Amino acid sequence: MLVSAKEMLEKAKAGKYAVGQFNINNLEWTKAVLATAQELNSPVILGVSEGAGKYMTGFKTVAGMVNGMMEEMKITVPVALHLDHGTYEGCLKCVEAGFSSIMFDGSHYPIEENIEKTRELVKICADRGMSLEAEVGSIGGEEDGVIGAGECADPNECKMIADLGVTMLAAGIGNIHGKYPENWKGLSFETLAAVQEKTGEMPLVLHGGTGIPEDMIKKAISLGVAKINVNTECQLSFAAATREYIEAGKDLQGKGFDPRKLLAPGTEAIKATVKEKMELFGSVNKA
Repeated sequence: MLVSAKEMLEKAKAGKYAVGQFNINNLEWTKAVLATAQELNSPVILGVSEGAGKYMTGFKTVAGMVNGMMEEMKITVPVALHLDHGTYEGCLKCVEAGFSSIMFDGSHYPIEENIEKTRELVKICADRGMSLEAEVGSIGGEEDGVIGAGECADPNECKMIADLGVTMLAAGIGNIHGKYPENWKGLSFETLAAVQEKTGEMPLVLHGGTGIPEDMIKKAISLGVAKINVNTECQLSFAAATREYIEAGKDLQGKGFDPRKLLAPGTEAIKATVKEKMELFGSVNKA
């Protein structure tokens, strides 16, 4: 049974650890993330971008697959199904499809419009017991065609959005999606500390968790980050393991071309990546 991310993130913030959001792209991804969370007794958030939702034929398909899989795999750890970087319309579709959490990315709107749309979604989510993530200051890199340079959020704007009653807040602190460039300046802990000071108990979210050095991740968690998003890293490990399998000619041996065999090494690689992250974030045995 899917749950909102509210309780797991409040516990994480109080306990100084973070829950990982692992984006899912298909059945293998979903199965790997759920199996690892169960094995490590960790709460988990399954992230779905609008692009991935479309790729999987729609949000109802995604919700159906996740619910069915949790039942068949006897998953008992807390699992939230969360829309990542949602448009206003996308958020409403996910509410209808049965997601338990949504992110409204209003960071590209003027702050007044971001506030107005967020306020409406706060009410919709509260009525349904769903959690809501809001974003202030764009996160850099590319996410579904939206490119940002990794700017830092204004702590006062963060407070305005937090005060609307959202569950969690993604504030840009110089982080970006995808691989980090050579000249990346690192996370702005000054911004993070200032946001934390203004928003208090609010769990903060770090997007673009791939490629941020471990010491920075740990410091961010100590400053109030309770949710960290991972996507690119799982994709890279899946691709590398699949490449190795094919380059070794294993798809040409016996029934090696069977997708169940062909995709198995990649699926195991996702599990290994998720395990590594859960250990780093401190969410193991926190279910």
